[in-house]
Amino acid sequence: MPQRTSLADADCAIAQALDVVGDWWTLLIVRDTARGVHRFDALQEELGVSRKVLTERLRLLVDAGVLSREPYQDRPPRYEYRLTRRGRALLPVLIALQDWGDTWVMGDGEMMATATEASKEAARVHALVGTRLPELQLLDYDGVLRDPVADTPYTVLYCFPSAYARRDAYPPGWSEIPGASGCTLESCTYRDQLAEFTAAGATVHGVSTQRPDEQRAFADAERLRFPLLSDAELELTAALRLPTFRAAGTSRLKRLTLVVDGDRTIREALYPITDIEASVQAALTAIRRAGPAGE
Repeated sequence: MPQRTSLADADCAIAQALDVVGDWWTLLIVRDTARGVHRFDALQEELGVSRKVLTERLRLLVDAGVLSREPYQDRPPRYEYRLTRRGRALLPVLIALQDWGDTWVMGDGEMMATATEASKEAARVHALVGTRLPELQLLDYDGVLRDPVADTPYTVLYCFPSAYARRDAYPPGWSEIPGASGCTLESCTYRDQLAEFTAAGATVHGVSTQRPDEQRAFADAERLRFPLLSDAELELTAALRLPTFRAAGTSRLKRLTLVVDGDRTIREALYPITDIEASVQAALTAIRRAGPAGE
């Protein structure tokens, strides 16, 4: 990729960043490594790029400190490419691009916390069924890192835009954003039916991009008996390319529910959710239909 040499750009952080990630292949490599695709052949198959181009882009990203090159085989030597701390800091950039594409390229420009059943983002969420959730950890509402997939036959991950202990904490105009309202109802419905999920072999986790302290205050106010997980760093969002919208300067998850089995395979993806209580029942029905041992 040609380097920018204009002195006018020397102090411009945008220009300097584009020298690293301005080529579209580089951002797609970051996208796919965030999704758990780490090996050269797998990246080439996923991207459909030539070996020469992929080799060049991987070298650039390693040199820039975005990816680390880690050996996984000695004879012959083979390497995996994993996001560094600097690379993970690009995840909000990817999500912002995705949000812009969903809203302005594939959508009509309206800010929504949901989508239509026929939308491209709904197709993207439904395509998650049968895929595996990559290994990652999120902070829970006590600030402790934990795997979002529990050590039970199933985990329900219900992703919600935001929920606060105080009504005045919501962003201005929240109730006018289509699909945003209902987070308290959703959490309380899972709370009230938690015994049924437990009996079916499932753990329930709520996920939002809020800070853990905000989630803790809400969980205490509503007496939730299951953890809320913070994806404030957008690691889960980027790994699964979950749809988002922005409100009050923050990327927020659109409302959707994933049922994941003990092997980290996504068995059910509910999106869009137009009836919150029905979606909770649909998740429970999916677990019961699959069987207690995930068979």
